[in-house]
Amino acid sequence: MGKVLRFKRYVLMVSTGLVSGLVFAGPAGAAPDEETNVQNLPPVEVAAPPPSVARRTAPTRTVARIGAAQSASPRTRIYVYPTAPGTGRGLDVDKVPSAINAVDPSQIKRTGSLNITDALRDNIAGVNITEVTGNPFQPDVEFRGFVASPVTGTPQGLAVYQNGVRINEAFSDAVNWDLIPTAAIRSVTLVTNNPAFGLNALGGAINLQMKDGFTYQGAEIDVMGGSFGRIQGSAQWGKQVDKNYGVYAALEGLRDNGFRNFSQSTVRRFYGDVGYKAGDSEFHANMGVAKNDFGASATVPAELLDKYWGATYTTPQTTSNRVGYLNLTGKADATPTWTLEGAAHVRRYEQKLVDGNPTDAQECADPALLCFGDDATPANGAGGVQLANPFAPGTILGEIDRSTIRSTSFGVSGQATNTDQLFGHDNRFVMGASYDAGVTRYNATAEIGSIGENYVVNGSGLFLGPTGQPTTVAGPVSLRTVNQYNGLYAMDTFNVTNAFAITGGGRFNIARISLEDQLGADLNGDHTFTRFNPVIGGTYKITPELTAYAGYSEANRVPTPLELGCSDPARPCLIAAFLVSDPPLKQVVSKTVEAGLRGTKELNIGTLGWKIGGFRATNYDDIVAVPVVGRTGFGYFSNVGRTRRQGLEAEVNIKSPTLQFQASYAFVDARYLDPLELGSESPFADGNDNIHVVPGNQLPAIPRHRVKVGVDYAVTDVWKVGGNALFVSSQYLVGDESNQYAKLPSYTVFNLHTSYQVAKNIQLYGRVDNVFDKRYATYGQFFDREALPNFTNGGAEFTDPRSLSPARPRAFYAGMRVTF
Repeated sequence: MGKVLRFKRYVLMVSTGLVSGLVFAGPAGAAPDEETNVQNLPPVEVAAPPPSVARRTAPTRTVARIGAAQSASPRTRIYVYPTAPGTGRGLDVDKVPSAINAVDPSQIKRTGSLNITDALRDNIAGVNITEVTGNPFQPDVEFRGFVASPVTGTPQGLAVYQNGVRINEAFSDAVNWDLIPTAAIRSVTLVTNNPAFGLNALGGAINLQMKDGFTYQGAEIDVMGGSFGRIQGSAQWGKQVDKNYGVYAALEGLRDNGFRNFSQSTVRRFYGDVGYKAGDSEFHANMGVAKNDFGASATVPAELLDKYWGATYTTPQTTSNRVGYLNLTGKADATPTWTLEGAAHVRRYEQKLVDGNPTDAQECADPALLCFGDDATPANGAGGVQLANPFAPGTILGEIDRSTIRSTSFGVSGQATNTDQLFGHDNRFVMGASYDAGVTRYNATAEIGSIGENYVVNGSGLFLGPTGQPTTVAGPVSLRTVNQYNGLYAMDTFNVTNAFAITGGGRFNIARISLEDQLGADLNGDHTFTRFNPVIGGTYKITPELTAYAGYSEANRVPTPLELGCSDPARPCLIAAFLVSDPPLKQVVSKTVEAGLRGTKELNIGTLGWKIGGFRATNYDDIVAVPVVGRTGFGYFSNVGRTRRQGLEAEVNIKSPTLQFQASYAFVDARYLDPLELGSESPFADGNDNIHVVPGNQLPAIPRHRVKVGVDYAVTDVWKVGGNALFVSSQYLVGDESNQYAKLPSYTVFNLHTSYQVAKNIQLYGRVDNVFDKRYATYGQFFDREALPNFTNGGAEFTDPRSLSPARPRAFYAGMRVTF
């Protein structure tokens, strides 16, 4: 995108060649590319003291300089990587005892997308994207078999941080990717094998660093449009007012009609930062707001997709997300060897879900009344009185489930970094503490309605009250929850020699979760979880171009308020809608070991970067959502013993001013280690609608093989072309934990893109997604075939038990980028 970078410009790569500059020390002097205003991150250059200078007269740590003039004396560049949630100085990548995964702004911009998840999918080997919701702006991000999902009720295994603040939502630990301002992202790192990132970092932590007025100057307007009514635009502006102040702002908007019925999306986001810098001190106040609305948030029976790829099932299905947040951060060098930093944040999040479903409400033996589950159990209203039946005989009944989540979260954190020598050897010590609290109000209602042949549920104004007790609850819920998370961590990296470094430390987590039922006492509960998670590892620089690493760590996640309120198999609930009084769950503990090699080498055609590594993570007391057969959406959460995820990741890339090439392969083997019995809509279920999982069965929805290839080539100084290919292997359907049904097929997708620099500050670009119009699904599960008739087949019963998330067909997009 834009004119080819000249050799004289610094293009940074970590030792795997993946990213340009991650965490920076010292004053920032970044400037946009002279030709395209693409934000290039500055090199971190370290000048080591000359041997003749005594250490007592020189600083005990190296002095980082950014953007040093080329005429300066030769210097050694180092690249740093975050090892703790703070925004301060990171660790030299050659000392990090884990895999290095990172994405820079140019890689984000190359996707032409306002979804940061697209950049993660394209540039990190182990990442896979599944559109569980049926909407591309609310995907599940899966890495090494662990998930960060916007779907309430999904067991979450990745922690996500934005400028050092954890943004997993308080009520369910869900991650709403649509709320993240993509244009404002400076870099993304996916940190593994590190418990310092606290709860949910079972598979790792996604760490987003945002732009500010010191790292981005200039202005840019980017507009794009194309298939399915897509219109999107973004604008960003940054300015360093003087030596001390920096201002940055980004605004994004999008509207997309979607390729499925009722699947329109609207995205509106703003992010701003005001910074102050004086000497070694730096302070920032940044805030963001977003107001997003989405449709078509569910899978659809495969038989309907066979008739029409844009089909939906039981609508309305809408999601409305709102967020507003304010973060205050500061860091200062207290002494030449001590760096202190702190942060405070407040966040307000609101979500409204409207979900049309089949219902267990039905006509009673007395047709004037409504029953629930059979023709004798009364379906009660909110006042506890049995509902009268207003529907004509033969009406197919449905249910509109509505839920709201309103969370206010706040927290403070502090971190200190010391670089004093220890026993005459270089040493880096980090310690920190955090406190986060969240208060959530959760409400849910269920309205009985009728379902037409288009699968649209029309409400009737009849709302269910407590119905079918003690086995089920379909009535209203009003719940207040309070989360209090405390963390204390410390990590030390000691250079045994210049080539060999060891890292050790850990984090102690204390989590308290309180549930207060606002309609009675059934949901009341108070749960406390504690856990110390250690980490130990080492790196050895075999040659200047080759580094080996190995490490072991532990991490934990505690049950969410949602999971704690829905964990009794005798009293299932409509997940994400109706909670019941349930027994407590155990926290999940993951123990991970990983090792590998990485390196870089200068070749005639450019800089070669590569890495290869393996990992094994074992979860103890893993939590899964267990469906209740015959009751659409109903289920409960349960500890299921041990599960294991292991695999291999390999990558090679070449970067030069004219060519950028990247190829990666990831193998993920995810299995159950203990036997268990689960309810399932599987055709292979026994007479009690259960399937029997044995040790060695694979976890569903986790493809074992992922292959990614991408290339960008500068045909001329002003014209670039490129493309990428993605292969994802087959995977078992959710509900087929016993691995008896045919897998969801594999798929290969090809995408193309190009850009042309019309003038110094004007660029035209275009892209074609899914070039060969491949029809494939990224996610599949079983559904209740008897809940509703197949109206596309004359009202006959569905025969295919699969319900799938269809991927977007071929799409064309074109845009223009103007810089100032």
